[in-house]
Amino acid sequence: MSDKPDIPHADWAFPTEIRFGPGRVRELPELCRELGVAKPLLVTDSGIAALPMTAAILNSCQADGLGIALFSDVQPNPVERNVIDGVSAYQAGGHDGVIALGGGSSLDVGKAVALMAVQKYPLRELTIASFQDFSEIQSKLVTHGLPPVITVPTTSGTGSELGRASAIIDEQSQTKKGLFHPVMMPQICLADPELTLSLPPAVTAAVGFDALSHSLEAYCCAFPHPFADGVALQGMALVNGALVAAYRDGSDLGARARMMMASLAGGTAFQKGVGAVHALSHPLSSRHGIHHGLANAVLMPYVLAFNMPVIEAKLAALARYLDLAAPSGQAIIDWLVDLRAECDIPHRLAGLGIAETDIDTLAPLAAADITAVENPVAVDEDDMAALYRAALAGDLSH
Repeated sequence: MSDKPDIPHADWAFPTEIRFGPGRVRELPELCRELGVAKPLLVTDSGIAALPMTAAILNSCQADGLGIALFSDVQPNPVERNVIDGVSAYQAGGHDGVIALGGGSSLDVGKAVALMAVQKYPLRELTIASFQDFSEIQSKLVTHGLPPVITVPTTSGTGSELGRASAIIDEQSQTKKGLFHPVMMPQICLADPELTLSLPPAVTAAVGFDALSHSLEAYCCAFPHPFADGVALQGMALVNGALVAAYRDGSDLGARARMMMASLAGGTAFQKGVGAVHALSHPLSSRHGIHHGLANAVLMPYVLAFNMPVIEAKLAALARYLDLAAPSGQAIIDWLVDLRAECDIPHRLAGLGIAETDIDTLAPLAAADITAVENPVAVDEDDMAALYRAALAGDLSH
């Protein structure tokens, strides 16, 4: 037995400057000037492009003399073509910066467009499917001369507004892959909770659980990062106090602001890593089009039950922090199940349209996902199949 203390060797960083508060979207032209951006490309999806808020952003930037243009060919669970077309629009328009406006899909595509605008290799050669690909792909990336990125989230959950990655679906293999590098962190996140007031309840719940999953999985992740653990605890406490309030009354600006803070906390904490919830969820999005946050919401309790032997003490500490009735891992699972029910989210994967016959396709994809190695308990294809089956049956007895 070694007499050396158990001291980790790790590289730690927290991302992105955040400008937070109601009404701060009006500062967008000023922030572009601050970053030296004169011709930003506004990247969003077609639904958000049609909203008055987008017209107001375009008008305010144009009135300030910025040569802004709109790119809105972004689909839910974005695919490679969305990024490739966005890069073409960026280069054809002679743009010098990106404003990414929307939920996770638009933010991911906006950051990917900024990264790919300076690359020598095509997108497919730079996306990461597993840690086996990581070093080789990272060595190919051009990491200097990227255009500045401002993220403007319109949901509270994705974490992409701060993150150093984009999730993009490979259209040939129908798998979700990642673009990843610290240079992808946006220069500024403009976090205005007023932009989330019109979110419908179902979307509020799904993205809220996405925020929760980022903090919870980061907190339980196999990798050491004490600062991230502290941020994750605060992120989960914010969700505990605000998600149901925002779900029940979308006009509650205080609850919306706390949920946006929770999303920012999750986006900071998950720089540490995530785990099997995300590994199981990614194939549900790429193969079945299920909202990522909704899939995470259903899967979380089953993964916690599976991981319980090694995370019980951390979950007990979390239960104390949340002031739950009992300081135990089971109390956290019960809390999650009750929180889901209050937000009308199904208890089982069957409620999302998944069947037993889907598992043989899903399990190998989940086991190969880049986030699987971050789980606190080692997982293989059989474990992933068992977790899918538990979530199908509503079996929390692991």
